[in-house]
Amino acid sequence: MSPIAVVASGVVSPLGEGEAGVSIGEPGERPRSAVAVDPILKKEGLLRPRAARVALTVPPLVDRAAWLLERAALGLVAELDRVLPDWRSRRGALFIGSSGGGMPSLERALALRAAKEPVPPELARAATYAGPLAVLDPLFAPAWPRTQLLAACVSSTVAIGIGCRALDAGDVDFVIAGGYDALSSFIASGFEALGATSADEPRPFRATRDGVALGEGAALVALARATDVAPVLGSVLGFGTTSDAVHVTAPDPAGKGLIRAANAALADAGLRAEAVDLVSAHATATPHNDGAETAALAAVLGRDAERVVVHPYKAVVGHTLGAAGAIEVLAALGAMRRGILPAALGSGALEPDFACRLLEKNERGRVQTVIKLSSAFGGSNAALVLGPPASETSVRRGARAKRSVRVAHEGARITAPDPALLARRTRLDEIRVERLDRASALAVTAVAQAFDAEPALLAVAPERVAIIVATEVGSLEQNELFDARRREQGARGAEPRRFPATSPNLPAGVCSIAFGVLGPSFAVGGGPGAADAASGVARLLIAAGDADLVIVVVVDDVGSVVRDLLRAGSVAQPADGAKAICLVSR
Repeated sequence: MSPIAVVASGVVSPLGEGEAGVSIGEPGERPRSAVAVDPILKKEGLLRPRAARVALTVPPLVDRAAWLLERAALGLVAELDRVLPDWRSRRGALFIGSSGGGMPSLERALALRAAKEPVPPELARAATYAGPLAVLDPLFAPAWPRTQLLAACVSSTVAIGIGCRALDAGDVDFVIAGGYDALSSFIASGFEALGATSADEPRPFRATRDGVALGEGAALVALARATDVAPVLGSVLGFGTTSDAVHVTAPDPAGKGLIRAANAALADAGLRAEAVDLVSAHATATPHNDGAETAALAAVLGRDAERVVVHPYKAVVGHTLGAAGAIEVLAALGAMRRGILPAALGSGALEPDFACRLLEKNERGRVQTVIKLSSAFGGSNAALVLGPPASETSVRRGARAKRSVRVAHEGARITAPDPALLARRTRLDEIRVERLDRASALAVTAVAQAFDAEPALLAVAPERVAIIVATEVGSLEQNELFDARRREQGARGAEPRRFPATSPNLPAGVCSIAFGVLGPSFAVGGGPGAADAASGVARLLIAAGDADLVIVVVVDDVGSVVRDLLRAGSVAQPADGAKAICLVSR
């Protein structure tokens, strides 16, 4: 693709706001982490309550996630007014990523519901996955389309990538992209139940690493075609996204999906691995993730690995989930502009197969090309290639020809899974089918029916097939199943088997596993219009050549929790069930 300019940013993180929120420090300095024992999580009874919390007071009864998003948006608007005063007159769109949406409000709403107390309308609306987006309404033009990516830990990386696709396609002239998430007891207890959290300081890529420390924050960037604006913060040069199709919570041990995402992003940028100076790593410091990423780095970088510096920023700001990709992109662009090779937090022997460089202190050095890597629940992977601000004369030409799109199949809505069909059409055995949450089972059944109705679609190579889940209510029903146990037995009583299904991204990942699909897979939505938003994303992926077949799975698990919350908030209720819409290139 042609370079996309990063025009301005707005950030709030455990390090601060604005540039301070993505600081890497000065040359010669060691990293300083915001991770510490969190008094709120400790009071909840978590055994590993280390986290990085934003040190600002949220007003009473205000959703914490919405407040973080609003602070970042206000910072972005102020910077845009300074560097690009006419930005409001441009054709714009918003692509915002999140893992938990209004999770802090949902915790309160579910507790009131369990106590048989009324849920106030404003709390019910804030508790949905789309709830926090309401704070953006006064700041951006109502006519600008809004797409929320519910892609767990790759959310804002994918949001930036899809925003670049929309600009490159000429659909819009201006994009606001990024992500947000708030630290919550719900999510912290889930990560601890999975054994994914650290007992001490996170040690990414170290042999003794034992887990991640959660964080919170919001980061937004304004994007435009590099030919349309003056150079400012940096450029996005390439994007790639793939699926592992291996496991819903653990990555492919060989990092194959991440390798394909990184190589796709480099190819999109017209670059080879030898151009890479810095890797902004996903680096959760969990044994499985860092092992897979180590394998991916070795495969992608080859002989160049030993000279490339790796920046594992989550050890500094915590894992900010839906905000992580955007925060880490801005930290990397800051390193590029300042000519600093950033250091890595942590000590001890390296992962035995780790072939790149981790610096103890920041060093002066030229950074021209960065690759940002992200992975998530459901086996989603994403990569961005970043470069310095591009002048008009340096803009790459010869972009891929845009392809037109047609609907090849639209199935009827189903309201019950079909175990016999799943046994015949999928790679899932009987036990795995029985253990599926309802939304995932409905989604897999809808895709199986599409393949049954259109067998020719099975001829498309797995790497060229994408699964995009469209959902208005996300995983609200599964959230209550998980939270009920947590409320009854405390945070330490949370059930690990129920936590993965609390991610709206899970049905997309389950579909990719069930059918061996290796192209992009993630969820879109969180509110009315989810199906249209997902179809729009699907068309961008096909037009750009990211996939040849995109299966949009419209799925909503509507039970008593959804009915109660939406009724309390006077929000329209979606249809229960699932259907598949198959889009292909002409």
